[in-house]
Amino acid sequence: MKWITRFCWIFVGVLFIFSGLIKINDPAGTAIKLEEYFEVFGHDFGSFFLNFKPMSLVLAVILNVLEIVLGVALLMRWHLKTVLNFLLALIVFFTFLTFYSAYFNKVTDCGCFGDAIKLTPWESFTKDIVLLVMIVILLATKRYIPAPKNYAAGALVTGMATVFSLAVGMYAILHEPIIDFRAYKIGNNIPALMKPSEPLRYKYIMEKNGEEKEFEVYPTDTTWVYKQMVALNPEAGPKITDFSVWNDEGTFTEEVFTGNKLLILVHAVEKTDKDAYEEINKLVAGLQNAPVKTWALTSSSKQAFDVFRHEQNLAVPFYFTDATVLKTMMRSNPGIMLLKDGVVVGKWSRNDVPTAEEIKAKL
Repeated sequence: MKWITRFCWIFVGVLFIFSGLIKINDPAGTAIKLEEYFEVFGHDFGSFFLNFKPMSLVLAVILNVLEIVLGVALLMRWHLKTVLNFLLALIVFFTFLTFYSAYFNKVTDCGCFGDAIKLTPWESFTKDIVLLVMIVILLATKRYIPAPKNYAAGALVTGMATVFSLAVGMYAILHEPIIDFRAYKIGNNIPALMKPSEPLRYKYIMEKNGEEKEFEVYPTDTTWVYKQMVALNPEAGPKITDFSVWNDEGTFTEEVFTGNKLLILVHAVEKTDKDAYEEINKLVAGLQNAPVKTWALTSSSKQAFDVFRHEQNLAVPFYFTDATVLKTMMRSNPGIMLLKDGVVVGKWSRNDVPTAEEIKAKL
């Protein structure tokens, strides 16, 4: 039993640290996921949960830092019983969320490991059940966990982990994630990621007389009743499925991928950082004779953005893109992305607006 306990001790601590580090690298991504949960709970259990939506970013930072700090404290055996009780409460909460998502098919990606590792709802729930069992084992057999040699060292390391986690989270909020796991990271070819990497193959689940059978070729026997089609190589599917650019005149998605495009991404005008537009306007003016077209992409209405761009003197054509896509492309509002024939060659947050010379150097 001692070795089982020690395995659980190390596994749980490392996994919580790993999960927390991935998410504190992108707290805005966690906040988006929390907003999804609050909307689902607001619809299913009452509008009370919608009051938490404005607090999503703060709650995301708290939860992500808590995962890291509890994982570090567990490995350091600092306040072991208290830490295990906190971990139990946290994993019970996560288990409820993942079960609810899986059983009722509400939130199809729990965001347990951010954009780095995608888990299905049932995979997430299974992971949480395993962790729940391990934490219960640790609570019941904590006497087998070796006692700390230096209590002060545990306090120091846990404190340092707290400061480090908060610093990483604040940097990611003010700028962009330090490590970008999204499909729109620098170096990625967006139009290529919108296509399958190889032909998709499927199996067909059919039923006849209460018997289910799988076919790799759709059966010609019409007595079989179609039940489901399942991809055999889902990893070959497009990594980007929802990118689109349009305005009242039509779709301009393909034109975005032609030549050099500097995209000013404005999620929503009512939430954008207006202080950033002075530098953005300087950038736009400095690129007037450069071989690059500057566009603004927004999810706001035409009327709202037209008023906004005149208020900010943002003299660029604007187009529309889905709000979730914009938040995936850039967490910052506004944010700047430079494309070269559809390849992402630069990304800048509202606090890192580049100069015209920096843009020209990348063309």
